[in-house]
Amino acid sequence: MRVRPYFLGTILWAVLGLALALAQTDDQAHPLSIEALRQGRYPGSALTIEQTLAPGANYRRYLASYRSEGLKIYGLLTIPSGTRPRAGWPALVFIHGYIPPAQYHTLERYVAYVDGFARAGYIVFKIDLRGHGNSEGTPGGAYWSPDYTIDTLNAFASLRQFPQANPERIGMWGHSMGGYLTLRAMVVEPRIRAGVIWAGVVGTYDDMLNRWRRRPASQAQIPPGGLRRRELFLARFGSPQSNPGFWNAITAHNYLEQVSPIQIHHGIADAVVPVSFSQRLAQSLREARRPHELYTYPGNDHNLSQSFSLAMQRSIAYLDRHLKR
Repeated sequence: MRVRPYFLGTILWAVLGLALALAQTDDQAHPLSIEALRQGRYPGSALTIEQTLAPGANYRRYLASYRSEGLKIYGLLTIPSGTRPRAGWPALVFIHGYIPPAQYHTLERYVAYVDGFARAGYIVFKIDLRGHGNSEGTPGGAYWSPDYTIDTLNAFASLRQFPQANPERIGMWGHSMGGYLTLRAMVVEPRIRAGVIWAGVVGTYDDMLNRWRRRPASQAQIPPGGLRRRELFLARFGSPQSNPGFWNAITAHNYLEQVSPIQIHHGIADAVVPVSFSQRLAQSLREARRPHELYTYPGNDHNLSQSFSLAMQRSIAYLDRHLKR
């Protein structure tokens, strides 16, 4: 029996439609959804000091590790010198932006950033996401997998258990991809006291899919295989226009009702992540009536290089207000 081409096409479209319908009824169950992440457990572990490093100006430096989904995750840990406050030091989980995992080294990049917060009297834990540096696991990327968000939440839980840290005064700082992870962690875990995001990938998924122009410079933000996973998501779940339920369920903007204060920084001349992403997040926070600040910097690039000192000064002052007072 010969199957006519148009009849075969009808069957294929019916199967695709059924798959899309099933996906639409199962939005909340997808592991990338905010509700699924909120239902997860992120116990972290005790922080283990792996190596003592040369000290900073007024702080000690260590390589430390913790556990996330059974994986050993490493990071750079700084602890202020001097007498520990009775309740412990205020602390930050520090999340790096996208760096090709093969090129990532714990003690390179973000040196001035960590130094600025450490000098200001914070415990800083700059985590090496899974598959980066000596951290175990596969580097699966941030935008199409919950893995890095889970590593971030377990780092927060581990820092809460660290005797030197005040468990009620822990904030988060993230740059670029790390800003995406900071926002997601904060909508999942309301005990994160405050967050600061620099040049974050903090648009909605609709923004990321349709308003993030793929300039050559922006390819640095997309891990190998990232574009393929993007296309697989679109093939399976449809577009944000055809299947808004799914895309709304994985977008942090729709879950800001209890998020802690957030300060946002972005360079107007950023050629990697559009400043409109940060402006869109500020608008969503305003609509949700959540405390926030937005600073934009004319002529500044993705790293805010031209206004680094001012942005750091504002970031430290903001964290001081929410984590020290």
